[in-house]
Amino acid sequence: MKQYKILYNPKAGGGTGAERARQLEQLLSDADLSFYDLTAEADLPVLLASFPADAGIVLCGGDGTLNCFVNAIDRLPEQELLYYATGSGNDFCADVGHKTGDPPFPIKQYLKELPTVAVGGVRRRFLNGIGYGIDGYCCEEGDRQREKTAKPVNYAGIAVKGLLFHYRPTEAIVSVDGAARTFHRVWLAPTMVGRHYGGGMIPTPAQQRGSGVVSLMVLHGSRKLKTLMVFPSIFKGEHVSHTEMVSVATGRDITVAFDRPVALQIDGETIPGVTGYHVMAG
Repeated sequence: MKQYKILYNPKAGGGTGAERARQLEQLLSDADLSFYDLTAEADLPVLLASFPADAGIVLCGGDGTLNCFVNAIDRLPEQELLYYATGSGNDFCADVGHKTGDPPFPIKQYLKELPTVAVGGVRRRFLNGIGYGIDGYCCEEGDRQREKTAKPVNYAGIAVKGLLFHYRPTEAIVSVDGAARTFHRVWLAPTMVGRHYGGGMIPTPAQQRGSGVVSLMVLHGSRKLKTLMVFPSIFKGEHVSHTEMVSVATGRDITVAFDRPVALQIDGETIPGVTGYHVMAG
């Protein structure tokens, strides 16, 4: 009988990660399953090394779980590695052509030569993108709301209120492969390795995962109402037609610096008070 080692994040999917991982008992009913709580494992590489060579590993969680996994290991496990999406946004899943609820699928090919981002002197790998600007603000505000209530976070509502009342655009200096440019009134400045982030936003629709390059999108120069009108089109990738306020650049070495600290998110995980980041393609 085939063995599967199930690594799950109980905090994924708004705290439903353990329950959702147990759905594998039906999806893999003809296999021998063992479950491991990732949040209780102090040394992930040691755990992976203890698994039999012929066992399959299924990673259960969302984008943040994937990010933690690739940053906790030095090399990919020798065993078969599958992914079962149990998160809230599941942008990685959508980006590679799957949807939430699909049976576990292989992911090793997507975890090789990942780009890295340096923030505050710490460099880490990422799978989807770096959100900087009002998207980071939305993640920060969403974290605050989750501390107060168990209700689902309405990120669209946070974004609208932020655009109209709370978030103040910045000045930014951007460098792509050594070519620098200054932008005024910057609302967004994400760098992407895939196409999806933020629960379905497509900031760089032409970006190809595995291409060896990353893409930066800068939403800039517009006033509140114009930005609010264009913002929803990011969910279809149609915002790039507004070339008067959207700039996209592709390269291997990207630096973004703002003139004041704002929140940044890496694959959905929030880092507050950041003045800049540096991305290098894998």
